[in-house]
Amino acid sequence: MSNEAVKSRSGQLFAAAFYVIAGMALSGCGLSDGPSQLIVAPGAYDAYHCNDLVNQWKTLNTREQELSANMTRASQGGGGTVIGALAYGTDYQTVLAQKKMVQQQAAAKNCELVHNFQSDQTIR
Repeated sequence: MSNEAVKSRSGQLFAAAFYVIAGMALSGCGLSDGPSQLIVAPGAYDAYHCNDLVNQWKTLNTREQELSANMTRASQGGGGTVIGALAYGTDYQTVLAQKKMVQQQAAAKNCELVHNFQSDQTIR
């Protein structure tokens, strides 16, 4: 392949990725919770008790950190930001939507997702 053909092909791939990402972003226009809210079933956490919500919160936080790290690693290479967004973006948005729903259920049920523990020992 000639150098010009490679440049043309990479330009086409970049343009295609751009339009896919732009389409995904614009598909949520007019939705109050964004397009990712469509991915998570409404009422998915209605039957969860406080302990279940806390465990789900921890799991989602761990998954969010993993996906964020993967997207950061992918963005370090040439064109990696687009590749990272395509590979991990949907999962990342789903996790964020799930976290929002868990927060809403926790608030509705007066659950505390993060426990602030205090030591019963004083510092001397």
